[in-house]
Amino acid sequence: MSLDVSPALLEQAERGEVDEAEFVDCVRNSLPYAWEMISSLVAQLQVDGGEFADNQVPPPDEQARGQLLRALASDAIRGALQRHFGVRLAFQNCHRVAVFPPAGASDERLARFTSVRGQILNQSQELRDC
Repeated sequence: MSLDVSPALLEQAERGEVDEAEFVDCVRNSLPYAWEMISSLVAQLQVDGGEFADNQVPPPDEQARGQLLRALASDAIRGALQRHFGVRLAFQNCHRVAVFPPAGASDERLARFTSVRGQILNQSQELRDC
């Protein structure tokens, strides 16, 4: 299970629409490593400026790696995080998360980061089985 959904949130979903702020809170509590990674990159982008901020340090363990994979592989979770933080998220390999401003000046850099070429250039032997 990727999220620890409270009975109240589950009941909300069964009745219809879910309050996105409550969903984001569920993600924060369920995937703390992923949440901290993304929020620290957002803070770095805000402080440093630039086209994007990214992480190149592998997660400390498989549980942390799994959190990143669940957060970024789910369209719903990824979309909610992007809206919450006001950024666009990109992901390479098993740990390289990047945050980009919502639109505009970094569009070309985001396209390069998410391109087939960018993926190939980001490969390394130590990440072969991540």
